[in-house]
Amino acid sequence: MKPAFQKDAAFLADLEAAARARTSRLWWLGQSGFLLRTPHATVLFDPYLSDSLTRKYETTDKPHVRMTERVVDPAALTGIDLITSSHTHTDHLDADTLLPVLDANPRAVLVVGRANEAFTIDRLGGRADRMVAIDAGESVDVAGVRIHAVAAAHDVVERDDRGWCRFLCFVADAGGLRVYHSGDTRWHGGLVAAVAPLAPHVALVPINGSRPERRVAGNMDGREAAAFARAVGAGVAVPHHYDLFEFNTEPPDVFEAECRRVGQPFRTLRNGEGLELGSRES
Repeated sequence: MKPAFQKDAAFLADLEAAARARTSRLWWLGQSGFLLRTPHATVLFDPYLSDSLTRKYETTDKPHVRMTERVVDPAALTGIDLITSSHTHTDHLDADTLLPVLDANPRAVLVVGRANEAFTIDRLGGRADRMVAIDAGESVDVAGVRIHAVAAAHDVVERDDRGWCRFLCFVADAGGLRVYHSGDTRWHGGLVAAVAPLAPHVALVPINGSRPERRVAGNMDGREAAAFARAVGAGVAVPHHYDLFEFNTEPPDVFEAECRRVGQPFRTLRNGEGLELGSRES
């Protein structure tokens, strides 16, 4: 198993150092999970910090064998203001991660898609009072952060019978620092038009592509992720959705090469590694 760049006490010490310095810093937690700490708020994007999927699929024909160490116990994360869940797949909506985080952060709010609100309440055994629901094209202010929701396509832009999107992307604006989190998505027709006007400083993009032979819904691949970040004018692109499960991963080489080819600034992080973003206080 690959070691994390840093984990547990070392990772928590890095969080505290950023808080004391009042800088903005982003850490990759593995899979699609990121933690953003700014002088204005701390945001936890789509965290998966358990082995629930490994246990669930252990005796099936699609085992979720973990490749990389867990970065941190979710119960040890404190100071969280806002958490996102872009859709209901367990690596983006994990009760074994979210319940400890919510318990450790009694004022934290979970932002979910309106189409998924009832499912989320059921999975978490309640906690409706801790949730804010949003749909594509809407924005909401939560804990000093403005969240914009954008339709995602995993594999297609899928809506429920009320017209609400089952899969979302988010752009979080924390004191003027704007971070796009893709959730799980392909590059669909309306994506650039929805994200580019929000002018993200950071684009968190999936690179694992599509694996229909393994019954895995599709995401952007490395080339698409680099081109998309360039198309929306992202200041820096950071890849994700790889290096966690053996059956569903992709090395970042193609993404990195395409970023260099198209002139897109990028940073590839290791699990638990942080990226300094500056203060951006307004």
